[in-house]
Amino acid sequence: MSNVRYVYGLTSALLVGGAALSLMTGYPAGAQVAQNDDTVMNRVVPIEGAPASFADLTEQLQPAVVNISTRQRVTVSNNPFAGTPFADLFGRRGGSGEPQTREANSLGSGFIISADGFVVTNNHVVSPDNRATLEEITVTMPDGTEYEAELIGSDAQSDLAVLKIVSDRAFPFVEFGDSSQTRVGEWVVAIGNPFGLGGTVTSGIVSAVYRNTGQGGAYDRYIQTDASINRGNSGGPLFDMRGNVIGINNAIFSPSGGSVGIGFAIPAEIAEPIVNQLKAGEEIERGYLGVSLQPIDDDLADSLGLDRNRGELVQIVSDDSPAENAGMRPGDIIVGVDGREVSAEQTVSYLVANIDPGETVPVTVLREGRETRLNVTLGKRPSEAELAQQQQTFDPESDEPMDPETSDEMIAEKLGLQVLELNDQIARSLGVGADTEALVIGAVDPNSDAGRKGLRRGDLILSANYQPVGSIEALREQITAAEDDNRDAVLLRIQRRGQPARFLPVRLR
Repeated sequence: MSNVRYVYGLTSALLVGGAALSLMTGYPAGAQVAQNDDTVMNRVVPIEGAPASFADLTEQLQPAVVNISTRQRVTVSNNPFAGTPFADLFGRRGGSGEPQTREANSLGSGFIISADGFVVTNNHVVSPDNRATLEEITVTMPDGTEYEAELIGSDAQSDLAVLKIVSDRAFPFVEFGDSSQTRVGEWVVAIGNPFGLGGTVTSGIVSAVYRNTGQGGAYDRYIQTDASINRGNSGGPLFDMRGNVIGINNAIFSPSGGSVGIGFAIPAEIAEPIVNQLKAGEEIERGYLGVSLQPIDDDLADSLGLDRNRGELVQIVSDDSPAENAGMRPGDIIVGVDGREVSAEQTVSYLVANIDPGETVPVTVLREGRETRLNVTLGKRPSEAELAQQQQTFDPESDEPMDPETSDEMIAEKLGLQVLELNDQIARSLGVGADTEALVIGAVDPNSDAGRKGLRRGDLILSANYQPVGSIEALREQITAAEDDNRDAVLLRIQRRGQPARFLPVRLR
């Protein structure tokens, strides 16, 4: 090994020198390679303290870390005025206004977990948004060899995905470690593909374990590190000094977009069970309570006479949810789930998501200063898209334009309406029952017949052609039926808040 000279200030030199006294070698670790006799390669890496070099460890691990690229087909509007009153005018002046298909690409990192080529990465690396279709996934090895890969399974809530390299060769691979034993201050190494620069190695320490970022969700629980992580590192491994994967690099905190020494990795103890289920083709099911929660901050704690960092305040209880069925109320403070205390590091969402749907668990709440135990039979957690729709707010008085990304294309084209299916939040904002069978108008094209006849955001569509329309598909069917009968209009029954329902014919475009 060639000698490399480092120049530090006095304090830094003392720190490095002191740490180097505890350097030890001889512990097996690193990337594993399938052998004919089913043995694995011998490995020699440092374990405790600051290593003199990361070179030996990197040499053994890097062959199992891959770059991942995707090719996607994206449909975008060709009308710069789409969703505005000028959309039709643009089309009449020679613009086609038709959606255009373009090609897009994404880059990220991943790591091989078995000799037969299973790869772990982040879901957001390989799963396009709702405007795009995934066309191709390419895995590039450190030596530049490229392989086609198949998406075996993905999970948006944990942001994990499993791929399978299409090849019969044996691949080097790495294993998950026990992230629950990770300690603040331990050395870690990240390997990945930042900004498309493949095979980039950075090192640092564990800055925090089980960091809650405040973003919410079932998996807001990360290992924080100051190892340099940037765009393109997503999905890459975070290694401990034994060569085991203790985290999957996922996100950074950065005002500038580049690394400022605050990176987040999904802990291996959370990732490994999900990866195993995805690899086996199993559906990921999580427990669901059905509440909107707020952490207990200092002001809330003072107003309620509570200890800091304990419990979460129930703001909303969804109709007919497991929480409502168990007797939970807005204003309750959940302080325990299934015998485990609720804290900033162990949130209600995390605890509930890691319990199987259908299980009945005790939930401890504070109600008017007294502890109450509720037995809750958990439901199945909806998808992220369904949760977002349930939690969205709806202001019927806002003047929102048509949104081409969220509008049903056929209904928007034929009626000039953007419609939404009713959920608990929208129903409450409109003052109607959650069991109302209707669609709500989200936006109206003022150049359409519906716009000229005064329909507006917040109006309910109860029926079309005398048929109930509790879903977007039901309204589409009635538009198609009208066209098949050579009718130029659809008869809608409209309910406006505070007014009786009325029938209104709306001409098709």
